[in-house]
Parts: sequence; structure tokens; C-alpha cells
Amino acid sequence: QVQLVESGGGLVQAGGSLRLSCTASERTFSTRIIGWFRQFPGKEREFVACIRRSDGSTDYADSVKGRFTISGDNAKNTVYLQMNSLKPEDTAVYYCVGGGYSSGSYPPIQPAYWGQGTQVTVSS
Repeated sequence: QVQLVESGGGLVQAGGSLRLSCTASERTFSTRIIGWFRQFPGKEREFVACIRRSDGSTDYADSVKGRFTISGDNAKNTVYLQMNSLKPEDTAVYYCVGGGYSSGSYPPIQPAYWGQGTQVTVSS
């Protein structure tokens, strides 16, 4: 059974930082693209960032550009989301996502596998 497991969520003050981690089985990480979505209560899950495993190319939602950085370590089957300059508006459940790559689309990820989610809360 494929599995994505997130960690690193928590409570931080506005302006602070968190680093989320996602670990997965090799089969799951063989997925072409890995990313992060987040979900606010009562809302659809929204794209945050993704990274293509083959070449490391990345994409970000406008709301997090310049603040969040996604990176991957294939040897560890791990993807990270470094979140800096956090805002209260970033408060959400963050989900690691694996899926297909869709060139020319935004976001260029077709979700197929979801982690359990990790809560990020930013206080003001």
C-alpha cells in the first residue's frame, strides 16, 4: 500500500518558519511530480507548491512565492516544504500529494495520492 506521511506542522507566530516533511514509499515517489496542497475549513484543497522529480523543476502558488520553498531528496524518499515569513492566512491543513505531471497546466500536477495532512497554525 502506498503511503505519504507528513510531519513538521505546528503552531508558530506570524513571521516565523516551519519546515514540513513528506516521506513516502519508493513506488509512490516514483510518481512524476510531488507537491503540497492546503485546505481551509469548508474550502477546496488549494495548490501550494510542487516539484518534478525528474529535473527538480518547481512551481508555486502566487500566494506563497518568495516565502515557501519546495525541495526533494530522492535518496530519502522525502520532500520538504520550507515555509518562511508565515502569515495567519497560511493556517490550514497541509497535504503532501503525489501525482502525474501535466505540462502546460496550472498547477502542473494531477493528484493521485494524498497524505493524512498536518496542521499548520500561524498566530498573530
